Amino acid sequence: MRIHVATDHAGFEYSKTLVAHLQAAGHEVLDHGPTAYDGDDDYPSFCIAAAQAVVADQRAGVEALGVVFGGSGNGEQIAANKVEGVRAALVWNVPTAELAREHNDANVIAIGARQHDEAEMLALIDRFIATPFPGVERHARRIAQLAEYETTGRIAGLLD
Repeated sequence: MRIHVATDHAGFEYSKTLVAHLQAAGHEVLDHGPTAYDGDDDYPSFCIAAAQAVVADQRAGVEALGVVFGGSGNGEQIAANKVEGVRAALVWNVPTAELAREHNDANVIAIGARQHDEAEMLALIDRFIATPFPGVERHARRIAQLAEYETTGRIAGLLD
């Protein structure tokens, strides 16, 4: 699987470990930055680039997911979710990593690098990647409603 990774200064050291870990597991990893530590860097451009790449790959039929992280993961999740076609979920434990895939078919996860040690972070990411979306009808229906609103500004059942 192709995994797109992005962070900011808060997750910079983790990003190098993560890339090596994912490559050792047989994944193709594309690191969208940063390439050097800068305590004043801005996460939106890195996270949006990773999110755009995930969507482009998926639309081209390439199996791909994304991982974005910073101090809390909140801003990184918000940035990724600005990209049409992204369903980014903030993950903080194993059940949220599983549910992000099982219920939301999340294609990007956000993690707070300052909230977890390295082993926890890797375990959450591994679980996210390993968990499939089972395609349960009620979840697929809800995901379709989100996509409808994202692309048209309308949603079935929403009063005008």
